[in-house]
Amino acid sequence: MKYIFSVFLIISAFSTTAFGAAGTPVLYEVEGKSYEGYYISPDARAPLVFLIHDWDGLTDYEVKRANMLADLGYAVFAIDLFGAGMRPTEVTDKRQHTGELNKDRKKMRALMNGALNAAKSRGARVDRAVVAGYCFGGAAVLEWARSGANLDGFAIFHGGLKTPQGQNYADTRGKILVMHGSADKVATIDQFTALAQELESAGIDHEMITYGGARHAFTIFGGNRYQAAADKKSWKRFQEFLMEVLK
Repeated sequence: MKYIFSVFLIISAFSTTAFGAAGTPVLYEVEGKSYEGYYISPDARAPLVFLIHDWDGLTDYEVKRANMLADLGYAVFAIDLFGAGMRPTEVTDKRQHTGELNKDRKKMRALMNGALNAAKSRGARVDRAVVAGYCFGGAAVLEWARSGANLDGFAIFHGGLKTPQGQNYADTRGKILVMHGSADKVATIDQFTALAQELESAGIDHEMITYGGARHAFTIFGGNRYQAAADKKSWKRFQEFLMEVLK
């Protein structure tokens, strides 16, 4: 199926919703379906960071990270891959939404490109942009990298690392940064090693870091697998990465 981007933007009249007053909820369409992202920009010339959510959809977590990045001087567009109002709370629903996209990689790519168009329509600097993702969002970041997206960098926090059958990194343009927990049982250290070998063989500029004792979702504030040390170190390295590739 061919996905055609149909993008429109609405400045929400309720900008003090759960997203808070610091940024703006943005409604946009991809292939006739509505999606609700989050946009914040401290300056019209600020370099851009795309954020891609975990399997529970775009929540206060991504908004908090977006606001943290805005405080550092970056514009941020948090992408919605599930659809406006789709924020699953049950594991079965989370698996359904992520499973559908994992089975339809063309749609996953179309949704990310649609979000890029939405950000561009807002005046965001898509010519100086990096994407970062968490867990399922990390897997989506790697999918975008493999698609040949014209972005300066791709950062993954405890993301899914497997490459789908028939895909490769031949078209990847920007640098890849992978930050992973050595104790991650969802995306194992064997998968981490396999990805490193694949990127090396493809000649992709990359950096891969593991944090000892860190489990899957080690950056999620308040979660039972949160590890402050790994979160602090990975966030510091991410900031350095942004300065390096967006200079």
